[in-house]
Amino acid sequence: MAENTFLDLQTARRSFYALGRNVDYSNAELEEMFKNTIKQTPSAFNSQTVRAVFAFGEQQDALWDMIIERMRQVVGDADAFVKTEEKLNGFKNGYGTVLLYTDTDVVKNLEENVPAYAANFYDWSEQTLGISAYSLWLTAREHNLGGNLQHYNPVIDEDLQAAFDIPASWRLRGQFVFGSIEAEAGDKDFMNDDERFISLNK
Repeated sequence: MAENTFLDLQTARRSFYALGRNVDYSNAELEEMFKNTIKQTPSAFNSQTVRAVFAFGEQQDALWDMIIERMRQVVGDADAFVKTEEKLNGFKNGYGTVLLYTDTDVVKNLEENVPAYAANFYDWSEQTLGISAYSLWLTAREHNLGGNLQHYNPVIDEDLQAAFDIPASWRLRGQFVFGSIEAEAGDKDFMNDDERFISLNK
């Protein structure tokens, strides 16, 4: 991708579901790229509530095999699971996944230590998580990678916690799947501006 303005990058960011492993970056480079993206994400009171787990290559396979087996149990009926398994294997075909967590201990400490804003800290942590996920998406696109954001939590939470020794205070909020773009995304429709925006400017 050529150098873009921010709006160009936003426009190029889409939910790419046909992902592959033709990635020109090392695992170390990808981790550093994504770590820096998360570290630069703003958070209320600089609370830095987002945590991340990186699974690339063989670990990507192990992660999604685990999710597939859990979802097989959830769906139950083998015939009904065929389409679900096909969809899950599509995510597995990507190069990697960034598991995004919120550290609830940090949120609770803020609620206790700054009681004037106690009712807001969870909402603010969700905003930080959303900004982080979006920023990862833009970072991937900037480096000619595609991605999509999944939410198999909380169904998979306990499995991942046990398998990867995830701290108990980390609450899974999403799974950012990325890889090489093997097929373009479909067209994106937009609702009418007058249904979405109100201008107070005359």
